[in-house]
Amino acid sequence: MASKDFKYERFFDLTPDLLCIAGFDGYFKRVNPAVPQLLGYSLEELYSRPVNTFIYEEDRDITSRVRLELTKAKPVHNFENRYVTKSGEIVWLYWTSLPVESDKLVFAIAKNITHKKNLEAERNALLASLTETNKDLKRLTFTVSHDLRSPVNNLVSLFSLIDNSKISDQETLELIEVVKLTGDKLKQTMNKYIDVLSDRHIVHNNFAEVSFQDSLDYVHQSISALIKVSKAVIQSDFSDLAFVKFNKAYMDSIFLNLITNSIKYARPDEVPMISIISKQNSGSKKLIFTDNGRGFDMEKVNDKIFGLHQTFHDYTDSKGIGLYLVHNHVSSLGGKIHVDSVIDKGATFTITFRD
Repeated sequence: MASKDFKYERFFDLTPDLLCIAGFDGYFKRVNPAVPQLLGYSLEELYSRPVNTFIYEEDRDITSRVRLELTKAKPVHNFENRYVTKSGEIVWLYWTSLPVESDKLVFAIAKNITHKKNLEAERNALLASLTETNKDLKRLTFTVSHDLRSPVNNLVSLFSLIDNSKISDQETLELIEVVKLTGDKLKQTMNKYIDVLSDRHIVHNNFAEVSFQDSLDYVHQSISALIKVSKAVIQSDFSDLAFVKFNKAYMDSIFLNLITNSIKYARPDEVPMISIISKQNSGSKKLIFTDNGRGFDMEKVNDKIFGLHQTFHDYTDSKGIGLYLVHNHVSSLGGKIHVDSVIDKGATFTITFRD
């Protein structure tokens, strides 16, 4: 028996988990070396003080209630509480405890889950920050859309006062028509985004078969002047996949932001060339935007490229919102977006839609 007892002792001493035997009186009777190693107390200190004195103050009451259940011969599983080390550090422990009523003892094993708890806290803080950022963006969009509505309505109304019969220059008439159309589109876009953000319109329920060509035509008409001035060439091919189940307002925004970015960040010596194609294979549905612009240094920008207020080029009107919105539109509806780019060789954005 002595040989077997020695093997059991080795297991007790070498296991990284915390093994404890405590009495119903609330004192440790025996602990393995992992306990003093983690908590920093000597065995003499651990055995001479009530267990409760080592527990984080806010967790003492609930631990006492759990210990009371143990004295009633009820085992405890999956219990978490915090201990305070001798140096003042707080550690999280995950307990399984089994009482032996005849001996008035509790046999317990604990795992140190402090790292897991820290990761959870960081994740929750990040989620809270993202939630607040989204709320701020929603409030900002409401405010901007609402405050711009009156001057835009005023601008659109002015065109009704223009008597085209008194204008003989054809180029001027065409320019007026373009400006009028742009004003109408701006008004429509603002109203659409207000509807999307309204509590009466839940984006995730507004899934429908969206046409890539319709979104491209809508955006092309909205920014026709910008496209004309920049001499941008937009080539598209949606023959492989013409429709995808998505949100129409989000799709329009994706086309708008990626196209305007390609024009804004074109190389000075090159006409902006933009390719937009759809692909479908093995059940995967993709939309691919490619341009020949200034591109990104992917080693530097890495995962920051879709961050809010992240800018990577020296443009006074760069606000770092466009790509954030594109990423948010795609990811919030279950899709993914990936970018490949090389400095001065353009960029390719690949959107993969949720099945």
